[in-house]
Amino acid sequence: MDLLNTLVDKGLRRELPTREEALAVLATSDDDVLDVVAAAGKVRRQWFGRRVKLNYLVNLKSGLCPEDCSYCSQRLGSSTGILKYSWLKPDEASKAAAAGLAGGAKRVCLVASGRGPTDRDVDRVAGTIKAIKEQNEGVEVCACLGLLSDGQAERLREAGADAYNHNLNTSEGTYGDITTTHTYADRVDTVNKAHAAGLSACSGLIAGMGESDEDLVDVVFSLRELDPDSVPVNFLIPVEGTPLAKEWNLTPQRCLRILAMVRFVCPDVEVRIAGGREVHLRTMQPLALHLANSIFLGDYLTTEGQAGQADLEMIADAGFTVEGADEVTLPQHRAEFRGGGCGSHGAEGAGCGSHAEDGCGSVCGSHEGAAEGAAVPAVNEPRTDLVAVRRRGAGTDLAPNA
Repeated sequence: MDLLNTLVDKGLRRELPTREEALAVLATSDDDVLDVVAAAGKVRRQWFGRRVKLNYLVNLKSGLCPEDCSYCSQRLGSSTGILKYSWLKPDEASKAAAAGLAGGAKRVCLVASGRGPTDRDVDRVAGTIKAIKEQNEGVEVCACLGLLSDGQAERLREAGADAYNHNLNTSEGTYGDITTTHTYADRVDTVNKAHAAGLSACSGLIAGMGESDEDLVDVVFSLRELDPDSVPVNFLIPVEGTPLAKEWNLTPQRCLRILAMVRFVCPDVEVRIAGGREVHLRTMQPLALHLANSIFLGDYLTTEGQAGQADLEMIADAGFTVEGADEVTLPQHRAEFRGGGCGSHGAEGAGCGSHAEDGCGSVCGSHEGAAEGAAVPAVNEPRTDLVAVRRRGAGTDLAPNA
């Protein structure tokens, strides 16, 4: 296919595709999906080999958010039944982080619901970062606290944060249909603040909210312009109790095409499969590793993910290896460009971004599966059986899934 040959050549040269080419990837048929994966996989291997970076989420503060993000289980007035608790103490957060690090994660993503941190909140998170780094040598830490005020990114960097996550989520043209309590421009401003402070910027999107192909291409091209080190791709989990609970628009093939498009537009950037991989990719998750070079290990913020051991087995069975703590994530040219901090310590490509966390929480996937003996679901049938609210780990007395 001439389109795919052209996109591979451009990806190997780090050349931006045209919008028409990106749209054409999304328009390919299910019959061509393996060809699309194979082509984008060449670009992925050129810049990241067969390494998979593991990230681990710690939900520092769950629920209680004043924002009205339609996709979020922690939104204002949510009736989703998620865990709700205020700030974890530094030792509690460090204990939660240790479980993920023991499971193979090299980055811990500290997330808190809310519009954005107060200066007191930044002090809290600074203490948590210190506790985690004192007890885990070489760990990378990403903060994800919502909209940043002037000077807060610098304070997080001084406290030892390596990265900051804040997702664009969807196109500028449709952003107002998803959230009304802040703007698309607010999000762009926070990503720029992270960049300016020397933090590794992480910013991504959510697919499956009813957006068009044009919207998906718009947001990915906007991300390319912002130049984050990491682009998390979330697949909407339509959680009961949220305004988007009926939006079941994704198939595994559609998810693979979206990931391939992101890889072609952002060839040398860490692409992470974030929230929703278990729910929407399901048994085709291993194929997605040929497109993305990063995933979250274990559970998400408010919902359960597949077992951490299953993640590790999936990576090994697919012929990939877990990226070690001593390996630099980004290609050399990007690491050298960033200089210091994340760029020289392998932290340059992680960040949070699990279902548009950006301080507004997560409604990510679970791997509960249908009960033994249950009927096989029809194609495109809503898989509500795969969505389970997290009841273990941070904020509970039960051991985490890692």
